[in-house]
Amino acid sequence: MSKEDYKGVMVFVQQVDGEITPVSFELLGKATELAKDLDTKVTAVVIGNDIQDLPPVLAEYGADRVLVIDDPAVKKYMTEPYVHVMHTVIEDYKPEIVLFGATAIGRDLAPRVSARCHTGLTADCTKLEIDENDKGLMMTRPAFGGNLMATILCPDHRPQMSTVRPGVMQKNERVPGRKAEVIAVDIPDLEDHVNMEIIDQIKNITDKMDIQDANVLVSGGRGMQSPENFKILEELADALGGTVSSSRAAVDAGWVEKDRQVGQTGKTVRPNLYIAVGISGAIQHLAGMEESDVIIAINKDESAPIFSVADYGIVGDGLKIVPLITEALKKEQAEKE
Repeated sequence: MSKEDYKGVMVFVQQVDGEITPVSFELLGKATELAKDLDTKVTAVVIGNDIQDLPPVLAEYGADRVLVIDDPAVKKYMTEPYVHVMHTVIEDYKPEIVLFGATAIGRDLAPRVSARCHTGLTADCTKLEIDENDKGLMMTRPAFGGNLMATILCPDHRPQMSTVRPGVMQKNERVPGRKAEVIAVDIPDLEDHVNMEIIDQIKNITDKMDIQDANVLVSGGRGMQSPENFKILEELADALGGTVSSSRAAVDAGWVEKDRQVGQTGKTVRPNLYIAVGISGAIQHLAGMEESDVIIAINKDESAPIFSVADYGIVGDGLKIVPLITEALKKEQAEKE
């Protein structure tokens, strides 16, 4: 392998039913930074059927080139045809870096693509940067249960591949009218790689806001003592126009659904306001929320680690304090009306 043959940063753009997932925009943002350090270009790869509306959007969010694989055989995500497409594209265009979102699809796709390309893969990265000396990609991820951060290199093989958790990277500001080179890629006999049939898809429909989309999160932990007490947090979240999230302890206790979990084994969030109630602040939880704009911690234990990342802290019983805050907010809102 001649590493000099590999140039550019490539992003796998995940789309579902014609909608680009938020992590893909975040990856384009990070890819733009990496490409600038390497003096190279960003290539977005989008796979699906009837997706002609997507390339202009990707251009406005930072892609310099968009490779479009538009084929009925890949209308819905299936492992083998998608792996075949990505492997073919990588072999043809030889990027030095390839980024995937650490979603259910990305976690299924990326390791198979890396194996087929005979290169490595660093999963669940929280930091990506270019080494000033050798221009290699330094991929940082939590290790040993989040108790330390490991920086991993791929010095001898290309491309360098990473998956990145949603909510970790910042997307670019959209630039209306920005253009990119759009290339329609034809993969011969793609239908031959479809080795399964999708009979039906059952979607989990909920009226709750995704915690990664919320500007305000009110998060509860073991200190909430029972699932019934989360009603207190819901009332505060409603008053603030946000939603409820939780620590792993609350999920493990069965008080809250798994998709509400913030942290190393949950979701990474970056809201404008994060209120942590009864959460001690284990490093695994902090990894998922410490980039929030403003953090307010409420905890009985004044030495709780959560206070080390909080902008404001209240030492006391959240079960008594939160209703007082909610009442004050509602009173102020009523006066304004």
